[in-house]
Amino acid sequence: MAIFLFQRCGEILFENSDQNAKCVCMLGDARLTGQTGVPAERRGSYPFIDFRLLNNTTHSGEIGTKKKVKRLLSFQRYFHTSRLLRGIIPQAPLHLLDEDYLGQARHMLSKVGMWDFDIFLFDRLTNGNSLVTLLCHLFNSHGLIHHFNLDMVTLHRFLVMVQEDYHSQNPYHNAVHAADVTQAMHCYLKEPKLASFLTPLDIMLGLLAAAAHDVDHPGVNQPFLIKTNHHLANLYQNMSVLENHHWRSTIGMLRESRLLAHLPKEMTQDIEQQLGSLILATDINRQNEFLTRLKAHLHNKDLRLEEAHDRHFMLQIALKCADICNPCRIWEMSKQWSERVCEEFYRQGFMTYIVEPLFREWARFTGNSPLSENMLSHLAHNKAQWKSLSPRQHRSRGGSGSGSDHAGPGTEDQAQTGGEGDSP
Repeated sequence: MAIFLFQRCGEILFENSDQNAKCVCMLGDARLTGQTGVPAERRGSYPFIDFRLLNNTTHSGEIGTKKKVKRLLSFQRYFHTSRLLRGIIPQAPLHLLDEDYLGQARHMLSKVGMWDFDIFLFDRLTNGNSLVTLLCHLFNSHGLIHHFNLDMVTLHRFLVMVQEDYHSQNPYHNAVHAADVTQAMHCYLKEPKLASFLTPLDIMLGLLAAAAHDVDHPGVNQPFLIKTNHHLANLYQNMSVLENHHWRSTIGMLRESRLLAHLPKEMTQDIEQQLGSLILATDINRQNEFLTRLKAHLHNKDLRLEEAHDRHFMLQIALKCADICNPCRIWEMSKQWSERVCEEFYRQGFMTYIVEPLFREWARFTGNSPLSENMLSHLAHNKAQWKSLSPRQHRSRGGSGSGSDHAGPGTEDQAQTGGEGDSP
């Protein structure tokens, strides 16, 4: 069997001449693809998996067909919902089940800008397609499809690729987390201090970076990859390993889908670089760097949001906030997220030394907007709730009842070590 090798947008593609099967090996991932061209099995970045060709094309084709139908159904549902939102009543509804789905999901999308948006419920209503459905809606509502003359089918195909490259077996770093970060980013983009300066390009970059910022996350952090001599750590020389992989994977999917192929080359290159800058900013090792810069800008009052450079910096800050905003959600959702991530991330030190300083500076930037005050209120409440759930642990960390807001001696170092290399 003849096999041809060619470059695939930052990835490598092996394809046989009769098109019966192909094996795609991303930088940190191996995927098996059946006759339909739909991934038959999703494999993660860790552990490393040798690539193989399918032995049973008939069976893989059956699996692929099911996925293809599911994608098509979701796509039909989106257009159906879009017509309903514009007041156009369809002549023939899809199915009774779809009507229930559309009614509830559409009702939730009408409140997508609310901070108490329940992404877990939305994911259930969209049958696990929260990221695709949310992004299609936001691209439409922000006017990005019209402004950039995007093909709706191509956009949907790209978003499906992004969603499927998240590992559903990860308790935290999965497509639901990406959808949650994207919804938070949408809220931040509406902040009055920022919204009036944003261009359509800024908005598209913010939403795309939020959606793809953890794509193909293996469920382990950077120190783990380095200590186990993982090939990604070697590839990126132990520097922002995961973030570089998320960025490169995103660029690969953008090029493969040809979503932006109709735009000028200079513009697409700029988009790719800016996406990289935004995604790389989520590296928790750079937390102090960005927080110090933000504090200096606010102290000097020298932010000029009419300038692209400063707008980009605030998009970086917004994405960092969106990425770790879970402690600032309402208690019911914050608790669900904390149960999904390793306990060490959500102990008191993480909230006090990583989350709180960043969100206090964000509140200063927004002029203590209603959303910022709401988030800080939730943060204070959630901290109190965690203290009440583990009073013995808190007393042991807090010393002799000083009443300090700190989690106790040594907690700062522990918190920063526990989160080293990747933010939750």
